[in-house]
Amino acid sequence: MTPSLRLIVLISLFMSLLQLSACSTGRYQHSQDFHPNPILDPASLKDAEVKAEPLSSMGNPKRYTVLGQEYAVMSQGVGFKQQGFASWYGMKFHGHATSNGEIYDVYQMTAAHKTLPIPSYVKVTRLDTQESVIVRVNDRGPFHEGRIVDLSYAAAVKLGIHTMGTAAVSLEVISTPAKGPEKWLQVSALSNEQSAKALQEKLQAMQQWPVNITANKTRSLYKVRIGPIPEGQAIDKVIAILNNNQLPSPLVLAAHQL
Repeated sequence: MTPSLRLIVLISLFMSLLQLSACSTGRYQHSQDFHPNPILDPASLKDAEVKAEPLSSMGNPKRYTVLGQEYAVMSQGVGFKQQGFASWYGMKFHGHATSNGEIYDVYQMTAAHKTLPIPSYVKVTRLDTQESVIVRVNDRGPFHEGRIVDLSYAAAVKLGIHTMGTAAVSLEVISTPAKGPEKWLQVSALSNEQSAKALQEKLQAMQQWPVNITANKTRSLYKVRIGPIPEGQAIDKVIAILNNNQLPSPLVLAAHQL
C-alpha cells in the first residue's frame, strides 16, 4: 500500500468513527442516561410554585407522532386524573431544550407528559407511600408503555424513587394554562440608556401593549421589548405599526428566550 493510499484509508476510518459516535449520542452529549450529583438534603426540596401562565408557544401541537404512535395534545386539562408508572430522567438530558424550548435542569421540579397542555402543574402521588410532589410539566414523554409521567431528578428524589427507577403513582392536574400563547417583540438593543427610554416612550405612544427595557449593565446594553402580546393578529398588527413608522423589523421572542 502506497503512503498516499494508506493516508486515504486512515482518513476514511477516522470519519467513520466520528459518524458512529454521532449516531450513538444523537442530539445529546451522552448516549446513556446517568445519575446527577446527589441531593444531600432531600428534606429541603420544595414543590413547584404554581403560577398562572399562558400556553407555551412551543410544545403544544394539536397532534404529534413518536415511535409510530400518534398523540393528541389536550386543549385543556382541568380535572384530569391518571394512574400508572412514573419514571425520571437525568444527566443525558440536562442542559438540553425541553419541548417548550426551556432548558432541562435535573434540580428543578419539572416533568414530562405526553398530552397535557404545556405548562401544566400536576400533583404526583406514590400509591404505596402516599408521598406527593407538585411539578411543572414543560416537556413531552415518557414514551414507554405504562409510564404516564417522567419526573426530573429532584422530583424523583422528593418522592424517593430515584434509586428505584419507577413507581406506581396517581397524577392530578392542579393548574393548566390560563390563556393562549404570547410573544414579545424586541425592537432594538441600544448601548445608551436615554436612547432606550426615548424609544420606549415612542413605542408606548403608538400601540397598546406594554413596553419594557431589559438592562444588562455589565455589557451596557438596553433591550427595548413590546409584550407580552397574544399570538396571531395582535402581533401582526403591532409589526405593521412598526413598519409604518419606519422602525426596524422586530425580533419575535417566546417567554423562554427573554
